[in-house]
Amino acid sequence: MSIIADDNDFKSISEKKKNSVVKAETIELDKNFENCIRPKSFDTYIGQSALKETLQISIEAAKKRKLPLDHLLFYGPPGLGKTTLAGVIAEQMGVEIKITSAPALERPRDIIGILMSLKGGEILFIDEIHRLNKVAEEILYPAMEDFFLDMTTGKSQTVKTLRVPLPKFTLIGATTKAGELSGPLRDRFGIIHRLEFYTENELAQVIKRTAGILNIEITEEGAHAIARRSRGTPRIANRLVKRVSDYALVKHDGKITEDVANKSLDILKIDEYGLDNTDRSLLKLIIEKYNGGPVGIETIAAAIGEDVRTIEDVCEPFLLQAGLLQRTPRGRKVSPAAYKHLKYKDLYYNEQQNLF
Repeated sequence: MSIIADDNDFKSISEKKKNSVVKAETIELDKNFENCIRPKSFDTYIGQSALKETLQISIEAAKKRKLPLDHLLFYGPPGLGKTTLAGVIAEQMGVEIKITSAPALERPRDIIGILMSLKGGEILFIDEIHRLNKVAEEILYPAMEDFFLDMTTGKSQTVKTLRVPLPKFTLIGATTKAGELSGPLRDRFGIIHRLEFYTENELAQVIKRTAGILNIEITEEGAHAIARRSRGTPRIANRLVKRVSDYALVKHDGKITEDVANKSLDILKIDEYGLDNTDRSLLKLIIEKYNGGPVGIETIAAAIGEDVRTIEDVCEPFLLQAGLLQRTPRGRKVSPAAYKHLKYKDLYYNEQQNLF
């Protein structure tokens, strides 16, 4: 796609090399993240073992060739470490990373300013890349493939087409909805990976590491108690560590044991499956009002007072992964496991008998 620009635009774009229109945050990991719980290397990044092995091979190959890493696309539910992984890659490649999000790139000059501010080998990380508007997406096509910006300058008969060269860079895109990416954009990524939910043992390691950084005393059993209720997500696990730590400090001696963790999480209304009030309300609504389903997502959202997108992005991924909810062509349906977990076992058998 060609972008029409005046001569003055080239001057303004060059000025934006120092101060981009979009405040793409340049991350100096050693300086800014000294006290942060985000890991800085693959050794301290817990989980996603198969993905880590693949990335380490790709990074070593890129270093030996003395070329930037191929463009990468990470997708999966929120909170699994896509942004953290991008920071680890930048650290391993020995380059800086600029972080922005797709909704911030509203105008053509936004994405152009960022691209022209990049230095050779640097990484550009775009979060929620599926929300990129069409104009910005088409600007990215030649930038990703040929490292050029196609632009036109002048008016009427004086129009000239220019190809502005860009330094070779690596684009890392992150999305929770890979299916909403257009085919041409998705095909330009050389490495595409899905991040998986974490196991209980992996989350326990994450929790112990976080507790160590925050100087929180925790037992092995306490870490597993929190891990079981963390929905397979490190972001939730790290948040729960802080909340349980507050409870342990106020109500006990500050040490997180299994008993302390369970009592604290019970107060927070997080059950042994990791379900909160919203999750339980959703499942109970389908069971009590719609005989277990199927029922449409818009009906569910209106009934429990939540946004459709919140249900799809926050509640459903784990409920589906845990086997508590089912998607059918006619709508959402509660599984037998959900009946059992919510103690509706007798109701489930009665409903099954009424079907015959």
